[in-house]
Amino acid sequence: MMHKYKSIEAKTCLAEKRVAFVGDSRIRQLFYSFIKIIDPRQREDGNKHEDISFEDESSSVNVDFLWHPEANNSMKESLISWTHEASPKPDVVILGAATWSIKLHSGSSETLQQYKVNLTAIAVPLERLADHGEVYWVLQDPVNEKVLSENRKMITNQQLELYNEAAVDALNSSKRNSRSKVKLLAASRQAALETISQSEDGLHLPEGTRNVGAMILMNSVCNKLLRPIDGSCCQMLPPPNLLQKLSACFFLGSAVVFLFLHVLGNNRHRRPVPPDVESLEEKKPATAPVPLGQKAPFQALCRMGIIMAYFYLCDRADVFMKEQKFYTHSTFFIPLIYIFILGVFYSENSKENKLLNREQTDEWKGWMQLVILIYHISGASAFIPVYMHVRVLVAAYLFQTGYGHFSFFWLKGDFGLYRVCQVLFRLNFLVLVLCVVMDRQYQFYYFVPLVTFWFVIIYATLALWPQILQKRANTSGMWHLGVLAKLLILLLFICFFAYSQGFFESIFSVWPISKCFELNGSIHEWWFRWKLDRFAVIHGMLFAFIYLVLQKRQVMSEGKGETLFSAKISNLLLFLSIISFITYSVWASSCKNKTECNEMHPYISVVQILAFILIRNIPGYARSIYSSFFAWFGKISLELFICQYHIWLAADTKGILVLIPGNPSLNIMVSTFIFVCVAHEISLITNDLAQVVIPKDSVALLKRLGAVGLFSLVLLLLARGSKTIPGA
Repeated sequence: MMHKYKSIEAKTCLAEKRVAFVGDSRIRQLFYSFIKIIDPRQREDGNKHEDISFEDESSSVNVDFLWHPEANNSMKESLISWTHEASPKPDVVILGAATWSIKLHSGSSETLQQYKVNLTAIAVPLERLADHGEVYWVLQDPVNEKVLSENRKMITNQQLELYNEAAVDALNSSKRNSRSKVKLLAASRQAALETISQSEDGLHLPEGTRNVGAMILMNSVCNKLLRPIDGSCCQMLPPPNLLQKLSACFFLGSAVVFLFLHVLGNNRHRRPVPPDVESLEEKKPATAPVPLGQKAPFQALCRMGIIMAYFYLCDRADVFMKEQKFYTHSTFFIPLIYIFILGVFYSENSKENKLLNREQTDEWKGWMQLVILIYHISGASAFIPVYMHVRVLVAAYLFQTGYGHFSFFWLKGDFGLYRVCQVLFRLNFLVLVLCVVMDRQYQFYYFVPLVTFWFVIIYATLALWPQILQKRANTSGMWHLGVLAKLLILLLFICFFAYSQGFFESIFSVWPISKCFELNGSIHEWWFRWKLDRFAVIHGMLFAFIYLVLQKRQVMSEGKGETLFSAKISNLLLFLSIISFITYSVWASSCKNKTECNEMHPYISVVQILAFILIRNIPGYARSIYSSFFAWFGKISLELFICQYHIWLAADTKGILVLIPGNPSLNIMVSTFIFVCVAHEISLITNDLAQVVIPKDSVALLKRLGAVGLFSLVLLLLARGSKTIPGA
């Protein structure tokens, strides 16, 4: 993968350094593309066949181009002059030449032999310069022989290959050991092969292709210094830190304990006992939880350890390749059409006919998650209309969070600690493990902190005095006003924080809260994510309240095949919903600027969400069926969203994981199959461990929470202390 360097990054990398380009007009092209990364305002206005200098005063970067079109004594003398002790030496040297030698001597074999001799002599000062900095010899790119001018017809691709072979032999033969000091730069040749036909003169590369070459060069020079996550070449992988090593030991220890218990169990029960048919588990209610055995938690941790090893190999070890994303309409829309055909094909009758029943919400989460996955792997964020529609899907997830948790608390009234811990554990278990294993901050997996935060807000809003439940509200309509008052207060708090960024940052920058919301030392990412969908949860809570009140008063008809309201009202709402849905899509498709559209998004995303809900639920026949295909994915939607970061995408979502190089179609099928299986397995592991980690006994639960809190505090204090010691 290649990181796309910005000007500020290039200046940081090359600060107080000297870079020298030596060669012909092709190297001059590379020189201009290189300095345009540092300063995009630069123009190609230097004189041909002359030396050119560039200096950036803000970073003290000096980049020079020296005109030496042939690998001869003139080039050799310039290189030797840099090797003198008193002479200032360039930190990076990029050079290359061949086309002028072929042109001036009509591609004769004697010239090729002399080229080898000259390069062998030049290799000596190059190796001396390589001891001080980095030296790159640029291999020759192909030409388009058909459009070459008459005085360049002798420059053929066959000749260029011979000269490249001569350069490789000469520079490699100068080595006295296996380590090459002079690096051969040939990474951009593949791009040149595909684009040289667009060259105006057949010799010089199109601007886009030479920009790729310059960016590859910048990656080679800077990746080892700045270590961008999406720059997979030219940098050493950091060794595992202490927490990663401890986590590996923990999982290995769990595996050892599991094997010990497994062997011990086999020794105790060597003879298989025939099952007692009368006492089988099937006689218990289907909803009764199956008690886990003594070794079940260790088995779950053992499975989790194997999965985490796969995560590490995919995205932290240099085992599998990674490739860039390139968006095209076909890479997004064709898979989208395909999965929706599959979803429709697997339609089944619903067990319930209520609005937003469990099967329907699982279906909704499922198809939204699949769309988001296709959106991420295709790089569709570059296409603003798709980006804005996916923003609505994220808002819809938060809408469901508000709807689901409000409905549970309103109907069940269960504000117990066990329920809260169960929800928090299921939301955060995978992410907390990944934070340790993959060495990433909690906020990096932004959706989980967002959902966790809003769950706590929903809980606090409804649990604080006065606790207003459906049972109490049935006694007097005034309690309904109390719920609306609570929602209004919550809305005011949201608006206050949204329009007071300074206050927001001061609250979430306080230690230790900041550890949950900082990303790379800043809470800007948290501010952006929170503000973008700040009203989605309260919209879901308000919708749930209105729906449950109307349901209690039997205003709606939720029988099988019945429309939700009377025929006139249903038709009117359906018409308005379709118009609203289309209107939002037209507006999103006309967006030209992400920043401006994001400002409008929090206020109008609910329009398309409500329109979808009404279109999906008003007709009785639509409410009575669901897609089991989408619902299956909906049940593991959280795991899919998190796992994609490292085992489907790569480089922390910047690229695509390549398990099978050279065959993109087979690679995506294999990696997707493994990715979905892993997500499903993690969902099962999380459910198993939740039964063990979160006991129903309140005293035991409080003791465990106290132990976890104390352990977390110690870790935070140690982390904080290690950062303050250097500055003491």
